Amino acid sequence: MKYRRDILKTALLATAALATAMWSAGAMAADKVKVGVFPVSSALPYFVAAERGYFKEQGIDAEMVKLMGAPPIVQGMLTNDLDAGANLVTVDGMNGNTKKEGLLYYMSLYGQNKFAQMEQFVAKNGIDAKSVKDLKGTAKKIMSAPGAGNMAMARAVLGAVGMKEGTDYTLTELAMNLHADAMKAGTFDAGYTLEPNATVMNKSGAANTVEAGVVSKYIIGREEAYAYMAGGAITGKMLRERPDVARRFTAAWRKALKDIEQDPTTRELLKGNTFTPPELAMTIPLPRMMMVDQLSAQDKKDFQKVIDFTIESGVIKDKIDTSKYLVSPDRKAAS
Repeated sequence: MKYRRDILKTALLATAALATAMWSAGAMAADKVKVGVFPVSSALPYFVAAERGYFKEQGIDAEMVKLMGAPPIVQGMLTNDLDAGANLVTVDGMNGNTKKEGLLYYMSLYGQNKFAQMEQFVAKNGIDAKSVKDLKGTAKKIMSAPGAGNMAMARAVLGAVGMKEGTDYTLTELAMNLHADAMKAGTFDAGYTLEPNATVMNKSGAANTVEAGVVSKYIIGREEAYAYMAGGAITGKMLRERPDVARRFTAAWRKALKDIEQDPTTRELLKGNTFTPPELAMTIPLPRMMMVDQLSAQDKKDFQKVIDFTIESGVIKDKIDTSKYLVSPDRKAAS
């Protein structure tokens, strides 16, 4: 009997050792992908893929690198410190590709307009403005979301309604975390801001939305058009040197976007992971998040139009064909 117990014990120990070895081998086999994450609502796909185990399913060991905005994400890609970006502003991304051909490619794009609100003009209490043109003569001091792309969009929209910088208004670049306090203090008459700041300001009484979806209306020329201002991106280096990792990373990303589209409880992951106030997580507007092979021909034309505008404005110096930088490694390349 003792002999049989010893045999059984030995077998169990061997099985445990084998399982440990297999787990270790599996853990070692996971491919590291460093992801630059600007922790705002448009970073939601990263947290869904991470928290729901989609990266792990694909053998991806995703490491989040928190960064404040698009410029440091592009810089991290230039120095090979990042393999991907969760929510990289497209103007900054395309500008990066003019500096280094093939630096990065978008696997998903996030569209915004008056129905999927993100960028918008707000005005302080006391200014009765129903549209941006009503700011003329009533708003002299205007703040803008930071970055050359945002500043260019703000100027273009104000210019479209006949307002001249220096004569009708001054424009001040301001960090996003200061917008609500600045409007509440009356430092500015109006502002070009992004979500969730606009919702926070509306609910707190610090300011009121004047008009949302202004890029679609004033830059693209159609209110229903989606302005693809940000998206999920991977580096050209990962795409060229580790194509199978890029394929599996993109597959996990696709699964996360499908969840966001179909399952509103994904918004719970905005709480604590992003700057979104927890009490607003379930209700704030989100952009339309699409894998690039889901974009229509019109979507791609609209995307090119926005980038062309930034070229005409001098934000991006060289012409760029945006279609070259839309890829679907887990499917066929988007055309």
